[in-house]
Amino acid sequence: MKSKFLLILLAVFAFSFTSCEDNKKKEEEKAQMEQEEAERQAEMEAEKERMEMESNSIAAKAMATDSLSTLVSALKSAELATSFTEDEGPFTVFAPTNSAFEKVDKATLDELMKSENKDQLAGVLKYHVVDKEITASDLSQMIEDGDGEVTFATMEGAELTAMMDGENIVLKDGNGNTATIIATDIEASNGMVHLIDGVVMKKAS
Repeated sequence: MKSKFLLILLAVFAFSFTSCEDNKKKEEEKAQMEQEEAERQAEMEAEKERMEMESNSIAAKAMATDSLSTLVSALKSAELATSFTEDEGPFTVFAPTNSAFEKVDKATLDELMKSENKDQLAGVLKYHVVDKEITASDLSQMIEDGDGEVTFATMEGAELTAMMDGENIVLKDGNGNTATIIATDIEASNGMVHLIDGVVMKKAS
């Protein structure tokens, strides 16, 4: 009778132990599934944010603007399109329109667009970019505070000067040539775009 009772106790203990182990295992599996789901949701949110940023990036805005098709081609030739799509910035781009590029000597432009000259082309394009966000209002204030003009460094390293010409903001490059800002404050997810009517060039060394 005693041995039978002991066997029953052992059986109950074994069942309880197994049951506890099963519950512990189920809880661990549930916690792991919840963690994996949370990580999956976080990845999806991050991807969504990345796609939203890229669809509203400076490069995307340029691609959606017919008058900037030459600039887009130049960015691709210089392998800079990805930078202005994926980089968070913020940047300010003084974007030459198609008609601005038409003012550049065709032979010079064709030469710049060749694959072997992509570094030189990248330098020209970076001369149109400032490594911070500047609105038209900011630029006007900077010109006023600078007694009529302000000079700032571009991503290329050389400097541009901005000044007023009547109600228009004008950029003067290293060679003394000017380009007028003809459209301002085109907002992008990674900065600001202003359209200009000329291509500015740094002073030849």
